[in-house]
Amino acid sequence: MSSLPEPSEILPHRAPFLFVDEIVELVPGELARTRWTLAPDTPFLVGHFPGEPIMPGVIIVEALAQTGALAALSLPGNRDKLALFAGIDKVKFRRPVRPGETLEMTTRVTRQRGPIGQAEAEARVNGELACQAILKFAIVDRDGAV
Repeated sequence: MSSLPEPSEILPHRAPFLFVDEIVELVPGELARTRWTLAPDTPFLVGHFPGEPIMPGVIIVEALAQTGALAALSLPGNRDKLALFAGIDKVKFRRPVRPGETLEMTTRVTRQRGPIGQAEAEARVNGELACQAILKFAIVDRDGAV
């Protein structure tokens, strides 16, 4: 069995904006499964919400998008490109995510035509659904051209 790459080997994101700790499964162009543990000292928790910290929903959606970008950018022809948001549909938050919990994320590319695609994404904590969404993306050259 071959080892899986580190997220930073594929994604251009770096701390403090890299929201994937580990790639669990990767099928280039099709699927990525990842994990990210919300550390108690994560900076945005100081203000969201003081005394009752939870992960902001927009950060969960970004983590799902980064998971999808791993699938899209792992294709050999996309290695030096960027995956950008083109839209977000049907987002539902089912439970809060708290410090110390691990998000288990799956993003499956369901449609792609040229540089534009769509993926179904979900995040779970201990098997319990925390968030689901349909993500739309564009694969672009690093100079911004589609």
